Amino acid sequence: MSNLINKLQQSYHKGLIDKYSNYNGKFKPELLLNNEQKKQNVLTSLIDELKNCQSFLFSVAFITESGLATLKSHLLDLHNKGVKGSILTSTYQYFNQPKIFRELLKLKNVDVRISDVEGFHSKGYIFQHEDYATLIVGSSNLSAHALQVNYEWNIKLTSHDNGELLDYFQMQFNELWNTSTPLTNEWINQYQETWEQLQPQKVAEMPSSYNSNKVENALTIEPNSMQVQALKGIEAIRNQNQDRALIISATGTGKTYLAAFDVRTVRPERMLFIVHREQILQKAKQDFMQLLGGNENDFGILSGSSKQIDRKYVFATVQTISKEDTLQQLDKDLFDYILIDESHRAGATSYQRIIDHFKPEFLLGMTATPERTDGYDLFKLFDYNIAYEIRLQEALEEDMLVPFHYYGVTDLEIDGEVKDVTTFNQLISDERVTRIIEKIDYYSHSSDKVRGLMFCSTKKEAKALSEHFNHRGIKTVALTGDDLQEVRQYQVNRLENGELDYIITVDIFNEGIDIPAINQVVMLRQTDSSIIFIQQLGRGLRKHATKEYLTVIDFIGNYQNNFLIPIALSGDNSQNKDSIRRKMIDTSYIKGTSTINFEAVAKERIYQSIQTANLMHMKVLKDAYQTLKMRIGRIPLLRDFYDHNSIDPTVIVDKKDNMLDFLQAMKEEVEAIPKHAQQILTFISKEVLPGKRKHEIILLQSLVKSGSLSKNTFIDMLVSKGLPVDDQTIQSIERICGLDFYTEADRKKYGNEPIVEVSGEGYTLCEKGKQYLNQSWFVQLIEDALYVAEKRSERFESKGSLKRLEKYSRKDVCKYLNWENDEHSTMYGYKTKHQTCPIFVTYHKKDDVEESVNYEDTFKSPEVLHWYTRSRRRKTSQEVIDIIEAEEKGIDIHVFVKKDDDEGNDFYYLGEAIPDQSSVEETKMAGKNGEELPVVTMDLHLQESVDQAIYDYLHEDIG
Repeated sequence: MSNLINKLQQSYHKGLIDKYSNYNGKFKPELLLNNEQKKQNVLTSLIDELKNCQSFLFSVAFITESGLATLKSHLLDLHNKGVKGSILTSTYQYFNQPKIFRELLKLKNVDVRISDVEGFHSKGYIFQHEDYATLIVGSSNLSAHALQVNYEWNIKLTSHDNGELLDYFQMQFNELWNTSTPLTNEWINQYQETWEQLQPQKVAEMPSSYNSNKVENALTIEPNSMQVQALKGIEAIRNQNQDRALIISATGTGKTYLAAFDVRTVRPERMLFIVHREQILQKAKQDFMQLLGGNENDFGILSGSSKQIDRKYVFATVQTISKEDTLQQLDKDLFDYILIDESHRAGATSYQRIIDHFKPEFLLGMTATPERTDGYDLFKLFDYNIAYEIRLQEALEEDMLVPFHYYGVTDLEIDGEVKDVTTFNQLISDERVTRIIEKIDYYSHSSDKVRGLMFCSTKKEAKALSEHFNHRGIKTVALTGDDLQEVRQYQVNRLENGELDYIITVDIFNEGIDIPAINQVVMLRQTDSSIIFIQQLGRGLRKHATKEYLTVIDFIGNYQNNFLIPIALSGDNSQNKDSIRRKMIDTSYIKGTSTINFEAVAKERIYQSIQTANLMHMKVLKDAYQTLKMRIGRIPLLRDFYDHNSIDPTVIVDKKDNMLDFLQAMKEEVEAIPKHAQQILTFISKEVLPGKRKHEIILLQSLVKSGSLSKNTFIDMLVSKGLPVDDQTIQSIERICGLDFYTEADRKKYGNEPIVEVSGEGYTLCEKGKQYLNQSWFVQLIEDALYVAEKRSERFESKGSLKRLEKYSRKDVCKYLNWENDEHSTMYGYKTKHQTCPIFVTYHKKDDVEESVNYEDTFKSPEVLHWYTRSRRRKTSQEVIDIIEAEEKGIDIHVFVKKDDDEGNDFYYLGEAIPDQSSVEETKMAGKNGEELPVVTMDLHLQESVDQAIYDYLHEDIG
């Protein structure tokens, strides 16, 4: 019986007969659901199958633009690999819009046909692999909501090529396919005529009049969920007799409306709203009129030639109101409520002049990006009163913004060869312009008409690209800081009215401009700042009746700063390379129907950038430290970095041994502690703070509080938390806290004395440690490190001693498999001890690795690793026999894999494995001098399949 058939039988036994079966292979039947809490959706399964299939068939009644957008980059990668597919869809109920058929025609590797079967309503996906096929059949059409959000039921089945069910599916598909109409432009034109005749006629909207908006009408407009929470936060600050507050809210989440709601609540006698660009004055004024109601004469503009300063509600540009002659005419108590839009600019002299002049009863600042690179302390200006904060990910989750599909694409490719775009001539070359046009056409946009913004590097590039695009029939204009406000507004109006396809600019539209109709943002420059990246992305995130989603196309060159892209998209400020890699591997942090997609080469460039980036450079850490210090208004501790999603505390203690060392490196004047006390702090920071096991954290927290703890009480505490309390685990904890586990070098580093004394009664802090408890600064630093350890330990909670898919070093593995000593330096690729055998695999070896250790370990599938022992080993070697007979001997084999040495010392834990004894083979490998060395190879069957995203990351050769 073939191995595949055996796996299929085990899979169906588990799925259809015995749910308690131990088999966890990838072929077991599954019910596919969309479940945000469990990070599950149907789309992930479709993409996993697409990545590895040899061909595919879709039979779906309904297809939406956003649904197809979720797959476009994957379909393009398949095209580049020569993989083709077929899509069968329909005209049922004329649901499918003509534009989606035009988008389907762009797929070079997909044949599309249209069935005219009455009531065509199928939703099925078939993926052909070698010798087997996967079927996903159920309720999900090819729409973003059906694949990611809606409550759907889909069954996933795997069939051998000889299976009757698969044969029946394919026969049904082929019967319909052979009688269906091939998709052509001519067919689409005919369909569009009929489709348009069936659409309800739209009634033109009349412009709203604000000459008099009744208050009762205004009061019918209610805040959204974000605004409700923000208003409560502002009110809470006022109730504390504070007179200023700051709102941090992502672009497009309704900050102006929020301000108007608060003004509606407070009802000030006079209000001043300050903006830095004239374009948004009228819009802000209209928003306030709509929410506050009353007569238009209550609302005035102070800008340029308009001097309506006597109105109840004044909307002013900072440029006008900050003039000395203007301020001299205005009493300091004239306004009892002042709002500053884009308040991160408040460090400028003009803003400071205004703030110093007026004395309002309440000052409210609003910004999407409070972090500054100019050293100005925005948080101090608002007395560190952050009333509410909502960033991009939360705003998407709350459905405040339009979903987006981000595509990271390769910048330039000529004759199949990737080129680096470095000179001006390359930036505006015909080849690059052609490349840009191909990508903006392929990835397209929501709605029939593109309204796009392109961001490039220089004014010269913007103007030259605009000329090229216009010559090619794409209507564009270049706008830079040299253009007057009137010119900018005129061109924005043209874009909104459909007279332009794109505005090409450098950075003048990063903020302070409101063009909700934008449905495509194109980034043609390298990412130098995650703040600017989000500002530019945010230009298209406002909701608008004409669009369902935003398309973002980012042309990724061979830039050193590419690592900033996943940082910007995820909001991950940890400076932890592993955390940033995971944001590339798993993009589930983006909520709703938004997706993040990278073409293969673009993805490779980002991984390479992460590998080479120096994220622990002291300047980077110092900037983050100063930003956090400004935010909280005091010297930060490790817990502050953790609680505010700033630098990962493990990065800090990797750079400096403990927080005290780090604060001293930041030139802070902090109290010193004795050398041995600092060594204890270093031990806790290095060995306990990562949080990979809770036992040591619980013991040390208790001892810091009371100095001693009985063993029975300690065990009761562990049991109450569901933690293992076997003798081996308890002895391991005692050896670690007593420093017996460590090498001589580590013991010296940690003070050469036990941190915890063990006796028959229980545990006590070492004598000096108890003395140090009288020093409040020492206790604060220890409790700070243990607080972070406790928080971090939540991610490592597991039934076993190790958490699958978390990362561990060889030293960690010695610890958490309860070995007596740290033997990581002599562990090499594997070692059997204490009925455990950890196996460590570096999947991609460097080119200069010595041949005798260049093992060809490789995944055969997400649950089978083909593995090699050390060289000069035979099937009769005792260490090999122990592994082969591990199941019989009760030896637990644990598999750890990292992609390459650039990842550092940590490996992904893939779980336990069982050797396939039938696969064991003694073979030869090349030695140092060309000699042939014996080596044993075998298949290791993982108890649980590797998650597809991790598997793809490890398995794909992106070097």
